[in-house]
Amino acid sequence: MSKITIMIVDDHTLIRETWSYLLGRNEDLEVIAELGDGQRAIEIARDKRPNIVLLDINMSPLNGFDILKMIRKLSPGSKVIAVSMHSQPAYAKKMLRLGARGYVTKNSPRKEMLDAIHQVTAGNVYICQEVKNILSEQMMNEDEGGDGLNQLSEREIEVINLIRNGLSSKEIADKLAISIKTVEVHRHNILKKLKVKNTASLINYINSSGL
Repeated sequence: MSKITIMIVDDHTLIRETWSYLLGRNEDLEVIAELGDGQRAIEIARDKRPNIVLLDINMSPLNGFDILKMIRKLSPGSKVIAVSMHSQPAYAKKMLRLGARGYVTKNSPRKEMLDAIHQVTAGNVYICQEVKNILSEQMMNEDEGGDGLNQLSEREIEVINLIRNGLSSKEIADKLAISIKTVEVHRHNILKKLKVKNTASLINYINSSGL
C-alpha cells in the first residue's frame, strides 16, 4: 500500500520539526516537505501534489486562508487540514467553507492528528474534539448571543488578530493594503457583531474567549 504523503506548513520551525518527527514514525505516512514560507508552500503543493497538507492559519505575510485558496486551485487533489492555536469554531467554519477537510488545534494530541489524517484521506471531514466541545457549548448558549464569533468574516478575523498584536488602525491599513476608513468600518462591524462597546472591551473579549 502506498504511503500517505504529507506537507507541513507552519512558520514555527520547532512545530514543523516536531510534527515531521512524530508523523514520520508511522509506516503509512511520509512527510515530503516542511515549510515556513506560504508562497513556497503553494509552489511545492503544485509540484509535488501531497495527499495531505497540514496548514497553520496564522502565517505571514500570506495567511492560512489565502494559502488554502491557492493550494485548492493549483493542487485540487491535496486535502488540507488546518492546524491552529485557535479553538473557536469560527476559524474552523471559515477554513471548511474555503475547502479545508479538517481542523485540528495545536492542543490536540498526536493520536487525534493521526485520526484526522486518516479520516480526511478516507474522504471524511474531521473536526477535533476541542472545537466540537466549544461548538456544543455555543449552541446551548445561542440565546445569549454566543454565536457572534461565527458571524465574523475572514477579513474581520484578520483585523482582530492585528488588534490583538497591538497594531493601530493605520498600521493595520498598511499591513492589509486597505484604507484607514475601511479598517474603521471593520472595527465598527466587529464591535457590533461581538456586542462590545469599545476597543478595550474587544481586547478583554479576545483574551477571555481565546479568539
